[in-house]
Amino acid sequence: MAKKTTKNIKERAVEASLALAAQKGWEAVTLRAVARKIKMPLHELRDHFEDRTDIIAAWGRIIDKKVLAAAGDAEDGTSPRDRLFDLLMERFDVLNEQRDGARAILGSFKCDPKQTLICLPHLCRSMGWMMDAAGVETGGLKGAAKIAGLTAIYLKALWVWRDDDSPDMSKTMAALDQSLGHAEQWAEKIF
Repeated sequence: MAKKTTKNIKERAVEASLALAAQKGWEAVTLRAVARKIKMPLHELRDHFEDRTDIIAAWGRIIDKKVLAAAGDAEDGTSPRDRLFDLLMERFDVLNEQRDGARAILGSFKCDPKQTLICLPHLCRSMGWMMDAAGVETGGLKGAAKIAGLTAIYLKALWVWRDDDSPDMSKTMAALDQSLGHAEQWAEKIF
C-alpha cells in the first residue's frame, strides 16, 4: 500500500513540476514551489526526490510505463524497426499531454550541460526498455551500442518534435523514420 502512496506523490510532483515549467520555465522551478503546489511539506517531498533532475527521471519512468502499457506484446509479427517507430511515436504522444512543460525542460538543457549529463543515463535506460519491448536484444557490447544509437535517434527526433506544431506530428514522424532507416542500414553492416 505504501508503494501506491509513493507513486501518487511522485506523479503529483511531476505534474506540478511540468505545470510550473510551462508557466515560468524550468530554470524557475524549485522543489519548494513543487512542494507548495502539491500541498506537501518540503521535508516530506525530500523523501521522494533527491533534486529537480530526479523529478525528470521520475517523469521518464512514468512515460516508460505509459508507453509500455500501450505497446502490448512484441510477439505480434511486426518488425523490430517498425515496433521501435511505434513505441517512440507513442512516447511523443505521451509528451504531447504536457507539451509546454516538456518544451520548457528541453530548452533548459541548452543552458545547463550538467543537467543534460545527469539525465542521459536515465534516457538510455528508457531506450533500453523501448528496445526490449520491440524485441531487440540489448545484452553485451552490441546491446549497449544499440541503446546508445537509439538514444541518439530519439534525441534527434525529440528536437524536431519540440518545434513540430503539426497536428499529426508529420515532421517528427519523418525525422524518426529517416533516422531509424539509417540506423537499420548501419546495424546490418556492423552487426
